[in-house]
Amino acid sequence: MADPRGFLKVRERELPPNRPVEVRLRDWKDVHAHLEEGQPFLKEQAGRCMDCGVPFCHNGCPLGNLIPEWNDLVWRGQWADAIDRLHATNNFPEFTGRICPAPCESSCVLGINQPPVTIKNVEVSIIDEAFARGLVTPQVPQRLTGHTVAVVGSGPAGLAAAQQLTRAGHTVAVYERDDEIGGLLRYGVPDFKLEKVHIDRRLEQMRAEGTRFRPGVAVGRDVTWAQLQARYDAIVVATGATVPRRLRVPGADLDGVHVAMDYLHQANAVAAGKDVPDQITAAGKHVVIIGGGDTGSDCLGTALRQGAASVTTLAIGKQPPTERPADQPWPTDPVLFEVSSSHEEGGERAYLASTVAFLPGEGDDAGRVRALRLATTEYLPDGRREPTPGTERDVPADLVLVAMGFTGPETDGLTGQLGVDVTPRGAVARDDEFATNVPGVFVAGDAGRGQSLVVWAIAEGRAAAAAVDAYLSGTSELPAPVAASTVALRP
Repeated sequence: MADPRGFLKVRERELPPNRPVEVRLRDWKDVHAHLEEGQPFLKEQAGRCMDCGVPFCHNGCPLGNLIPEWNDLVWRGQWADAIDRLHATNNFPEFTGRICPAPCESSCVLGINQPPVTIKNVEVSIIDEAFARGLVTPQVPQRLTGHTVAVVGSGPAGLAAAQQLTRAGHTVAVYERDDEIGGLLRYGVPDFKLEKVHIDRRLEQMRAEGTRFRPGVAVGRDVTWAQLQARYDAIVVATGATVPRRLRVPGADLDGVHVAMDYLHQANAVAAGKDVPDQITAAGKHVVIIGGGDTGSDCLGTALRQGAASVTTLAIGKQPPTERPADQPWPTDPVLFEVSSSHEEGGERAYLASTVAFLPGEGDDAGRVRALRLATTEYLPDGRREPTPGTERDVPADLVLVAMGFTGPETDGLTGQLGVDVTPRGAVARDDEFATNVPGVFVAGDAGRGQSLVVWAIAEGRAAAAAVDAYLSGTSELPAPVAASTVALRP
């Protein structure tokens, strides 16, 4: 245990301050000023960990991170040991420490009657300190097995699977249809939440270990799935859930109504210095974002940095409570009202807002959106939500971003070229060992699970890698943190 009386002496959470709003809106850099070793409250926060006999934070984290162990090591200043324990379960703590919503903190035992330990911030401080000290080095396999594996998709699930399989001695190639490796980490998450240097330095390590990357190759089009199957001994499908959920109301095809990820992809490309013709931009426009989740928050921060005239975020449901509700007891991950860094920067938030129609302009602007017609959401006895008649109102909008999540992966090529089965909900079907109905073809992350969290993607990538290793070698020593049938701890 770090400090036996730490949770008694330090009873409050303390996090590093965000950069001032008026400063950070002028650039795309990380909004956070992460804790460093020299700051005393990092040690104090790590010392609040009680090293519980039954650490429920392990259960809250799909990766099974050894949280009490590395909290203790941070408190003692043993950074080399701390990063070893962190990397034992998590390939990419620089990602989870920045963009994971931290279900581990919701299940922290201290959180029963005190603010929980700042687990996420201790985690990101460990990996940042490890990179600064040169403690993150390539782990080159001692021998090669002669087996080859294709990983399709370079998001967190694909990269985790690729790194694990490379370290097991297999020759791994990662295919990505975008021009750079990283998937949604690179083009879906804005730099103010995840600067791309964190992706690039991890890819440098993976290249040194032997992983090969093939960006700009769309599997199913540039090379068929059948060709990939003939060339490699195994395939890991890690393409994510990229089919957006669309709003089926009149006017949805008007110019100015866009899927959120199309907007974010372009904005991230421009922030990286790339040329994007006819970019979707919020500059000088009244922006309405439909969807109150993380993607909507990312759109908000991006629109404000582009100079939007106004930004309004709409959520169809009720505003969540600020305290844990009785029907979502510890250690479940509750649905709470959250104020992200983007919400701190500006914009308006509206709840119980059902979009009835997109309204077109007049004359030369007849093909463009000019407003949204909203109505107050009514909860029906059967649980459905419908707009309440007679409550309609119009909200001006020059740009509408639909951030309602994703329905599943793109499966046409997989089903047509490989004959892979899909579930009734549209995900790639798999068994508890992440195997599809086609021998040698496995699936990890959102492609098989459906839209989920970055921490689940990494956990499934690691588990799928163990299954592939066992399929190729007969047995595997790679850790398998979860089974494909595992569900998140949320009511």
